[in-house]
Amino acid sequence: MKISGSIKAISMAIIICLLGTIYCSVVLALDKKEEYTVLNSNALVGEKVQISLEGNFKSSPEELKIDVNVERLKKIAEEEKAKEEELKRKEAEEKAKAIVYDGLTLEELSAKLNRTLSSDLTGYGHVFAEKAISLGIDPYLSVAIVMHETGCKWNCSTLLKQCNNVGGMKGSPGCNGGSYKAFATLDEGIDAYMNNLYKNYFSMGLTTPETIGPKYAASKTWANQVTAYINEIKAA
Repeated sequence: MKISGSIKAISMAIIICLLGTIYCSVVLALDKKEEYTVLNSNALVGEKVQISLEGNFKSSPEELKIDVNVERLKKIAEEEKAKEEELKRKEAEEKAKAIVYDGLTLEELSAKLNRTLSSDLTGYGHVFAEKAISLGIDPYLSVAIVMHETGCKWNCSTLLKQCNNVGGMKGSPGCNGGSYKAFATLDEGIDAYMNNLYKNYFSMGLTTPETIGPKYAASKTWANQVTAYINEIKAA
């Protein structure tokens, strides 16, 4: 019986020591800062963060502090922005290489129109080209009408210089109190002219100088004069 009692005493001592060791290990682990990988909801990437557990083995932790690596997240955001900008740049390059009209790219078409545009319209080829392509109207014809209406082959008309009217459009507010419409800027005047050409002519099937002329101008030679400008633009 004494031996049995001694065995029990030794066993209990061993168990107590083991429990004590386990307890100390857990407490030490809880007091340490350990690295874990978490999913950041904004960047949607795995981030290593420091997690500090405050408390002890007998009670649940009261605080869970996560210090996110802000610099790493900023770097990821910058990388994503750079990728997006690079994609836009490549798309712009592809667009620039695309044939848009008469076997020409948008850049080539703009340069071709610029070889005819002069005076106050010098360098506006890209404005006419981009608008014409977006509306689906003939860029040569649209510029030819402008050249005829404004006289910009030599020196642009007073209507253009003072009121930014490139197509001889009527309306209000009137230019210097007259019947021809005034526009705040040259870009605004070009935009209004191109929209008018599309809405009141091209969308109705009037797509040549001969079909546009009777509605656009009273002069019976208007179509021939516009056609001459078209040929000049094509040859430029």
